[in-house]
Amino acid sequence: MRDLFTRGVIVSAGILASLSAELMAQGFLEDSQGKLSLRNYYFNDDYREGGNDRREWAQGFLLNLQSGYTEGTVGFGLDALGLAGLKLDSSPTHAGTGLLPVHDDGHAADGFSSLGVTAKMRIGDVVVKTGNLLPRIPVLVYNDGRLLPQTFRGTQVEYTGIRDLYLHTGHLDKFKQRNSTDSVDIFPQGYTGDKGMDFDFAGATYKFTPNLSGTWYYGEMREFYRQQFLGLVHKLPVGSGSLTSDLRYFISSDAGEARNGLVDADMFSGLFTYRLGAQAIGVGYQKVTGDTALPYTSVSTVYSFTNAGVGKFIQGGEQTWMLRYDYDFAAVLPGLSFMTRYYKGENGDFKGREAREWESDTNLRYAIQDSAFKGLGMEVRKATYRSTYAGDRDNWRLYLTYDIALW
Repeated sequence: MRDLFTRGVIVSAGILASLSAELMAQGFLEDSQGKLSLRNYYFNDDYREGGNDRREWAQGFLLNLQSGYTEGTVGFGLDALGLAGLKLDSSPTHAGTGLLPVHDDGHAADGFSSLGVTAKMRIGDVVVKTGNLLPRIPVLVYNDGRLLPQTFRGTQVEYTGIRDLYLHTGHLDKFKQRNSTDSVDIFPQGYTGDKGMDFDFAGATYKFTPNLSGTWYYGEMREFYRQQFLGLVHKLPVGSGSLTSDLRYFISSDAGEARNGLVDADMFSGLFTYRLGAQAIGVGYQKVTGDTALPYTSVSTVYSFTNAGVGKFIQGGEQTWMLRYDYDFAAVLPGLSFMTRYYKGENGDFKGREAREWESDTNLRYAIQDSAFKGLGMEVRKATYRSTYAGDRDNWRLYLTYDIALW
């Protein structure tokens, strides 16, 4: 698979380079779109047990350009993602929030930027993309929780030629941290060595009925770990509302040289959400079975209901209860929404220590729905986290966002 994807990168790049006239054909430009996203982000992480808190303020720019496909049996296209971040406020005492790169002297960089290009090709119901990727699959979810998103480099293939079936496979070989311009080998969270590896994945989603779908994915970081995912999502009308059942199961083990140590972690997650009008309430449970924590790619997001503002609740043996409430104020003020949730984890093990933790998160978001300022949004997030094995933290975040359609 790796050799195939490597050849695919070379062939796609060569074809695109030789089609400068064809790329201007109808479809490539007509179906293109461009968007500029502005992110003004203030982050305050207050460590309750002493030490300096982390506080930074920065401005981010995300330029997302996507072409259509050239006409013909085989269509070609090109996407580009430009990322830039500027420091607004930071100091060596409070740096390290993940918003900005930090120099060896402890000072945050004044700014940083990068450009990712993705070549794409469509043949019937098959779409091939190679270059800059933002994977959002159960075994690897890119992290977009700071100023700029984490990005990956690789090749993926998607197939939608069979009704209700989606097939997906790919190979990734590099990634960039959320606050870095350097492409490095992929490695798991917690790894302190210098021998990263590639990541291969394959998966499928099938819609059994309009209200029931199932998903399977396999991912492997060679010489580190392999992981399978099984998921079911079912939506059932109940009275005037609906009940959504979302069940997820991970099976994880070490692979090859096991460079980050042995891996023995299976995890079940279930969240049941009842939605009635503007309100939704969810109740969930999660259990990690095995001697180690659930493995995941460095900095990335875990495809789990417990991937909270601060904690992840994925230590070996840990079981977690979840409660969530959402309210949409559309009837009163369109664009205003509220969310609060609570997690309690216990009976876990962290390097021989008992792992108990809890977290409460509250988010309030408003986005202007019309007028000249449509697309302007503000979000306030508050997280309170307490743990027996990690630092207690009170976390505040303030986002100001503005999405501008360029054409």
